[in-house]
Amino acid sequence: MNTDRNRTEELTAFIGESPTPYHAVAAMEKRLADRGFARLHETEHWELEAGQGYYVVRGGTSLLAFRVQKADFTNFQTVLCHSDSPCLRIKENGQMTALKRYARINVEKYGGLLMAPWLDRPLSAAGRVVLETERGVEERLVDFDRDLLLIPNMAIHMDRKANEGRKYEVQKDLLPLYGQDIAGDTFMTQLAGLAGCGADQILSTDLCVYNRMEGRIWGAEREFFSAPRIDDLQCAFGGLCAFLGGSHPDTAAVFAVLDHEEVGSRSRQGADSTFLRDCLGRINGAFGRDREQYLRAVAAGFQISADNAQAVAPSHPEKYDPVNQVFMNDGVVIKYHGEQKYTTDGLSAAAVKRLAARAGVPVQAYTNHSDVGGGSTLGNLSNSQVSFLSADIGLAQLAMHSPYETAGVKDTGYLVKLLETYYQSRICREPKGLHWE
Repeated sequence: MNTDRNRTEELTAFIGESPTPYHAVAAMEKRLADRGFARLHETEHWELEAGQGYYVVRGGTSLLAFRVQKADFTNFQTVLCHSDSPCLRIKENGQMTALKRYARINVEKYGGLLMAPWLDRPLSAAGRVVLETERGVEERLVDFDRDLLLIPNMAIHMDRKANEGRKYEVQKDLLPLYGQDIAGDTFMTQLAGLAGCGADQILSTDLCVYNRMEGRIWGAEREFFSAPRIDDLQCAFGGLCAFLGGSHPDTAAVFAVLDHEEVGSRSRQGADSTFLRDCLGRINGAFGRDREQYLRAVAAGFQISADNAQAVAPSHPEKYDPVNQVFMNDGVVIKYHGEQKYTTDGLSAAAVKRLAARAGVPVQAYTNHSDVGGGSTLGNLSNSQVSFLSADIGLAQLAMHSPYETAGVKDTGYLVKLLETYYQSRICREPKGLHWE
């Protein structure tokens, strides 16, 4: 039995369940509920019991789960990931007509997506429908789950310079083709059928176009896999698996998957929102602890921000740091940045390295090329709300922000082992370093 391949198949199945952040959170909710975790609601009073696992959802696209085994816990230990990926979002009044023959879907870009790979591949649509009912307003998840859309390329005969580089205009070049010679607002009618309501009941929608291609394991030794949305569902899946594996009895173990990382995290459920701070404060208070105990648990705590890193592209190694280069299947990546786009410092890096040694997991260091800017992630923004000693980690992948990305078959298992060791340890900040159990 190849456990790496089995884990990868579990991951690609999870990705297949998660065409949008709404569906990713729903898939994680199911796994938590199956393991006995109880759902909490932010609008209700929280009565918490030590030893019981809980989770809370904000906005349908962000989730925070936690487990506290003793009311007198010493510190929080958190893992943050994100649920969103760059994509094409469907606008209100999504169906539009071209040349009086074609039906197209009106979209806008979400995040820093690679545009060219979206063309000439099977696409579908999924997300949330908000509808009017007798009781008020209700949310329902929908997924067409079939080959519904495609963005056709211009023939080379009409664009002789197509292979010399092209600037794509979303409103012109990336509107998916949906149908031909169809009457009325067919898209809304079909959407209502999925939601089990009348078209006139739909008040609004939050819908994404997504790549229909399934995840595949490939390579000379079947060492690679490709799938949509590897960034960051690989870390979200690995983090959830590790969290479900248990935690140290003296810590408050927290696992959070947050939305809108790809557009700056500044939303009511992003890393720069109050979601993490609100939940940690309520956990502290529900166990009869005061404000000072909360601040001490945060000050003594530790945070891991898990978001994937860019493996060296074989065709352009000059774009990467000449020393700190990372490769797929070579282990968990520790991410460093002098201007603090990544939160890792010497102390937090030492903690991750020690965790990796305990777990028997290889680690590698990532830094940007000094003249090529990189992206940021969740850790530094969440720390503006709750200030933890923090490290940014991830897994190496190719084609980041493509609708079909590539990563290493071994690496998800490495991440799970490291984070299992993290949750089952107690890493407590002290004046001269870290206390470790």
